[in-house]
Amino acid sequence: MFGLKSSDIGIDLGTCNTLIYIRGKGIVVDEPSVVAVERGTKRVLAVGHEAKRMLWKTPENIIAIRPMRDGVIADLESTEKMIRYFLSKALPHHFNFIKPRMIIGIPSCITEVERRAVEECAYKGGARDVMVIEESRAAAIGANIPIFEPAGHMICDIGGGTTEISVISLGGMVVSNAIRLGGDEFDEAIVKHVRNKHGLIIGEQMAERLKIEIGNALPDKTIEKVEIKGGDAVTGLPRRLEIDSVEVSDALKDPLTQIIDEVKRTFGHTPPELAADIVDQGIVMTGGGSLLKGLPKLISRETGVPVILAENPLECVALGAGKYFDNVRGFDISRNIYDNINR
Repeated sequence: MFGLKSSDIGIDLGTCNTLIYIRGKGIVVDEPSVVAVERGTKRVLAVGHEAKRMLWKTPENIIAIRPMRDGVIADLESTEKMIRYFLSKALPHHFNFIKPRMIIGIPSCITEVERRAVEECAYKGGARDVMVIEESRAAAIGANIPIFEPAGHMICDIGGGTTEISVISLGGMVVSNAIRLGGDEFDEAIVKHVRNKHGLIIGEQMAERLKIEIGNALPDKTIEKVEIKGGDAVTGLPRRLEIDSVEVSDALKDPLTQIIDEVKRTFGHTPPELAADIVDQGIVMTGGGSLLKGLPKLISRETGVPVILAENPLECVALGAGKYFDNVRGFDISRNIYDNINR
């Protein structure tokens, strides 16, 4: 049976996927942030993997939705039900007896109202206590970066709906910039490119497949090709098309440029001593978007700074949020240091 400490839970409530970490157990839930409900009654029919299979394929009486958009809650009721379902799955035999203590990773760019919505959903979903932590700080802890040292560490976390770039020292956020752009925008850019260039309308799942299979942030010597299917933009009839990796790379240029510009902007606001540390130690990349082939190399080329892809980048935020409870003393120490400096 889970002990009291086992009820400490870290959650990455992501736009694309929700991950739950339990102390002593590791990642116990990793499923798509999708809920399928019955129209009218709002009765939950499926959550996670099963619900994602229903996206854009449901009859009129069923709605399959992604309750998280751009890193924030778009549908409060569905998010609450999703959290409750995932918690019951994480603590299958004890959820009715143990009200977990949760810490949730959130983008630093969200508003106070959006932050309170996250907390409210967590409480209604079954938490006894809720805390929030910036995604980039949680990702840094999850990536085992020694953030409590008096040295600069830059983390670039690219999620499904947001990208957050932060410089951390002594456990505190020295500089943090975030934009509401992530893996979803990569998919949308591919959808737009295929429609504009080939007159073919494809869905987000097909675009995601292209991104994963042949997407590349940099030109590659080997040109890969994939057959895709969709509807003709003029006739509406189904049509096949073969697309190559060069086209996919071209489609991704605009969102990637925005991310690189944000990294450069963050460097522009970083104190010189911390910037010098980052030049030596490099930028650490986390989040599902960082898995795009060639992206770390592209950012390194554009900034002149080494870039390291974290181990298990998809899990870093959930791991870091869960491990926060083990690092509370470190945060208290760093907070006291800052308080003494500012007196």
